[in-house]
Amino acid sequence: MASQSEKASHFRALHQGPGAFLIANAWDAGTARMLAALGFPALATSSGAQAGTLGRRDGKVTREEALAHCRAIAEATDLPVSGDLEKGFGDAPEAAAETIRLAAGAGLVGGSIEDASGSADRPLYDLGQATERVAAAVQTARALPFAFTLTARAENFVRGNPNLDDTIARLQAFEKAGADVLMAPGLPDLGAVRAVCAALARPFNFMAGIRDKSFTVAELAAAGVRRISLATSLYRAAMSTVVEAAREVKEKGTFGYLDRSMGTPDLNRFMRE
Repeated sequence: MASQSEKASHFRALHQGPGAFLIANAWDAGTARMLAALGFPALATSSGAQAGTLGRRDGKVTREEALAHCRAIAEATDLPVSGDLEKGFGDAPEAAAETIRLAAGAGLVGGSIEDASGSADRPLYDLGQATERVAAAVQTARALPFAFTLTARAENFVRGNPNLDDTIARLQAFEKAGADVLMAPGLPDLGAVRAVCAALARPFNFMAGIRDKSFTVAELAAAGVRRISLATSLYRAAMSTVVEAAREVKEKGTFGYLDRSMGTPDLNRFMRE
């Protein structure tokens, strides 16, 4: 097994290009092994997918549960794993910082902190508080004995404030605070992607997985994207297949889905004995 330091160095190198690389979001150790075997160079967790495995909605998982989930995925493969750490499981900068410290202890070599508050009354932290939270997370990441990659997320477009100028201002502030990678889920078109990438000096992660707002790898790389994550999309694709198969059995009494499914021996090839 590669050491955490080796995984971290490999993850950093992936962001240097050329072009863009895909980081696939796993939701358990088994999918982590499958995605690694399929050739993805790095993995990420997905807060939404993890919540789904627990029968909950996104944002309803505790820090302890999230870190146990991250550890299981990180231990399943030799690939670098970055964690979807939501807002850092607390409003204060110290909470975000502590989450990064604990994430490193769980085997992660990267993680994201977002500016969404989780509050219906104030969905986004103001820029000052959001930047302080990123800066605290960066400070903790820099104190680690390996190169932890800190991603800062501006959530405007998925939290009811589709303001491109404000999104760019937030990302620039997070970059100045020391974030290694920047991210803004939900950008509406390639023009917005190009504008964001042109405004930043550090790598930008595009989140694929939103219908009509996901573009080809070639288009995103040409726009300046360095990393492409898949969010909950693979999990949703898998769950869509489950629902379709279950409905076929329940409503038609047939088992046609078996003809489209992997056999147990094929599935077992991805797994450890």
